[in-house]
Amino acid sequence: MLSPIIEEALNGQIKIEAQSSQIYLAMASWAEVLGFEGVAQFMYAHSDEERMHMLKLVKFINERGGHAKISALDAPPTEFGSFKEMFQELFKHEVKVSACINDLVDICLKEKDYATHNFLQWYVSEQIEEEALARNILDKIKLIGDDKGGFYLFDNDIKLLITTANKA
Repeated sequence: MLSPIIEEALNGQIKIEAQSSQIYLAMASWAEVLGFEGVAQFMYAHSDEERMHMLKLVKFINERGGHAKISALDAPPTEFGSFKEMFQELFKHEVKVSACINDLVDICLKEKDYATHNFLQWYVSEQIEEEALARNILDKIKLIGDDKGGFYLFDNDIKLLITTANKA
């Protein structure tokens, strides 16, 4: 049985994961409109992944005797400046999500809810991967600089990250 404090905190995380999905969906649409098919596919896949993170929380709360609540979301931006700026925003967002997960873990320890603490370890590991992936992409964009041909290759190469991520 979840304590009201844990249930409220997990419901807050549902909103964060749903918001992440929406942000990445907006990024996918923006990239697709600009003709970057690989980046769009990557962001669509990332959006789906964030939605799965949300659903995992919904199921966990309900299975533990709580009530998962789906709340309204803020509209994500529709413009992202450049790909570098977009991926910087993605990285910043993932760091923020990591901090929220860490706060959840801290609440679980204070509440002595070790089952939820154990459940959240998957999210802790996932966030390490998410931040590393975003950092890796930013490193590649930095190497490209202003080379338009480099962005063409990057757009093709990012499709490999989807394939690799889906195999993991």
